[in-house]
Amino acid sequence: WVFLWEKGYQETDSVVSSVTTKVKGVTLTNTSTLGARIWDVADYVVPPQEENTVFVMTNVILTLNQRQGRCPELPDDKTECKVKDNCVPGYVSTHSNGIQTGECVPYNSSIKTCEVFAWCPVEDDYHIPNLQEAENFTILVKNNIWYPKFNFSKRNILPSINSTYLKNCIYDSQTDPFCPIFRLGKIVEAAGQNFQEMAVEGGVMALQINWDCNLDRAASHCVPKYSFRRLDNKDPAHTVSPGYNFRFAKYYKDSNGTESRTLVKAYGIRFDIIVFGKAGKFDVIPTMINIGSGLALFGLATVLCDIVVLYCMKKKYYYREKKYKYVEDYEL
Repeated sequence: WVFLWEKGYQETDSVVSSVTTKVKGVTLTNTSTLGARIWDVADYVVPPQEENTVFVMTNVILTLNQRQGRCPELPDDKTECKVKDNCVPGYVSTHSNGIQTGECVPYNSSIKTCEVFAWCPVEDDYHIPNLQEAENFTILVKNNIWYPKFNFSKRNILPSINSTYLKNCIYDSQTDPFCPIFRLGKIVEAAGQNFQEMAVEGGVMALQINWDCNLDRAASHCVPKYSFRRLDNKDPAHTVSPGYNFRFAKYYKDSNGTESRTLVKAYGIRFDIIVFGKAGKFDVIPTMINIGSGLALFGLATVLCDIVVLYCMKKKYYYREKKYKYVEDYEL
């Protein structure tokens, strides 16, 4: 067990890794707010580079041409009002879009809400937008690993992969297990999830790369193994604040110096690339230690067997007679 299965004759080391990513894909949306619009990598990968992570925006709420000023707050049980006295000047709640001015103004033809000093018009995110098709986007994962104890390094773009293959391959566990280009829909599907459902509210996926290497063999046998799983909790019994989203803004100034912005609430899938692994190589010291430990265990086994046979078994007196020979001292 120790030598053959656990490779007790080897010295081991943990992997040191670096990861870079590149996403590709273009999609078209046609909405009443924006009309026909093309979305490319610069639009839906936010930010462009992160450490061991890439975020792909799959849904978005845009609030165009916001300017600082006074406007009605979104209606809810704390902001709806009928008279001015229902609004408190300077009041700010956790979910407020601005600071209340103390005025009660019409939100629409049937509802009045407290006026706020904020970026106007305020964002309306009560209705999650329609899904943007993103499952056909691809992500190239470049992973370099190093085992410092053995001065061994390698990357997941293997020496057998040429430029022609890399331009045309898509990862498949059966046909292309070493292709470093992944289709987003297949990553989610391999984790047992539905991309169309996950993309609406967002989520977090793990792309795991395992480098378990036996360096007593040729370096060509040290290859990555990919696996996928969903990291955020998808529990039907806990549906409060599901998915993954965040906000950011793009700011502008016109010729008069008036500042405006486009507020973006981005829903999407964050892909965390997790690299782990262990390498082993023959070394005299762990070999001798395990041999010594094994011999010591053999000696201990004899002692334990004697204790069981002589003190615990029903025929312990019979075994004692066979193990020990009793002699008489004639001088006594």
